[in-house]
Amino acid sequence: MKLNITKYLALLAGLLLVVACNKTPDANHNHDHDHGTHEDAHVDVVYFTEDQFKSMNVKVSELSKRNIGSYVSANGVLEVPPQNEASVTAIIGANVASIKVIEGQKVRKGQILVTVSHPDLIQLQTDYATNWNELQYLEKEFLRQKKLYSENVGSGKDFQKIESEYLSKKSIVSGLAAQLKLFHLSTESIQNGSISELVGIQSPINGYVRTVEIKTGQYVSPQTELFEIVNIDHIHADLMVFEKDMHKIREGQRVRFRVESEDKAEMEAIIFSVGKNFEQDPKAIHLHADIENKKGLLLPGMYVRGEILIDTLQSLAVPTEAVVQEAEKYFIFSATKVKRNGNIEWAFEPIEVQIGATDKGWVEITDIGPFDLSKKIAWNSAYYLMGEMKKEETEHTH
Repeated sequence: MKLNITKYLALLAGLLLVVACNKTPDANHNHDHDHGTHEDAHVDVVYFTEDQFKSMNVKVSELSKRNIGSYVSANGVLEVPPQNEASVTAIIGANVASIKVIEGQKVRKGQILVTVSHPDLIQLQTDYATNWNELQYLEKEFLRQKKLYSENVGSGKDFQKIESEYLSKKSIVSGLAAQLKLFHLSTESIQNGSISELVGIQSPINGYVRTVEIKTGQYVSPQTELFEIVNIDHIHADLMVFEKDMHKIREGQRVRFRVESEDKAEMEAIIFSVGKNFEQDPKAIHLHADIENKKGLLLPGMYVRGEILIDTLQSLAVPTEAVVQEAEKYFIFSATKVKRNGNIEWAFEPIEVQIGATDKGWVEITDIGPFDLSKKIAWNSAYYLMGEMKKEETEHTH
């Protein structure tokens, strides 16, 4: 009986050992499964190094608000106010001696643009010097005769004659001085005997040389336009709105627009003047808008394509390239710089959103959940990012 019990106990111990051995792989398997679940929590984040990020040309920015759909289309050109344009003439017939500027050059008010010469200019200075010297004599004689007349020593006839000559000469000198002032010539220098052979024509405003209409040696008449100067500091958008939309337009409305040279750069302006003259061909009115965020080189005459925002209600919106549809859901990707494996990388994580209206390349975001609006998102490549995320998910599963 003892022997049988011993055999039974030995058999039971063997069975327990087999069961214990069979459980070890299961425990290991469960550990691996937990680890895999932990990795799965991060499989919906796509990582890129700085070099990969730059090569993909992904653009990132914060979410912004826009008017979606509530606008009036308007086209026009860039212009400057009339007081910011100047036409420079010679004022007097003369020959061009030297041209000091070229087209496109920035100039300041009072800067010499060209020097001219002509015998008439020398004669003008000579006439002033001669008449000014004669005026000095007549002034002294006038004062002497006036004193004699007041003391009843001189005759009234002599005093009246010298007074007339003095006042007449004074007027002539004043007229010649006014002409010299047009050429910015110093009357004091001429009074001291200094006569200039060359006269500089100055810029009347700050700005840029738009055109140069002359060449060296050319004779120019007083009416000849030598240069056009334009100051673009106050350049604005001159837009046209058609008759059917006139009732929607008022001062203070915002305008979004682009110019051909900066097609990707959107600018904004504020309407400060709505024209009161209705044009017949086409049937439209002009309006003027101050540009708030000037970008690139803006020049008068550039064509403008714009939208006048007629509704002040704005919504969160992103470019269409920032949204990707997966099944029945829509996603955008948050973009964050993180430290990973000792390096700084970009992490892109999908954020489920609800979308609304679309308008010219923009999509309204009606619901984004608890997302922090101060964080950046990817403004393009959403389909590519979703594809990369799926690829990593597939590789992880295998």
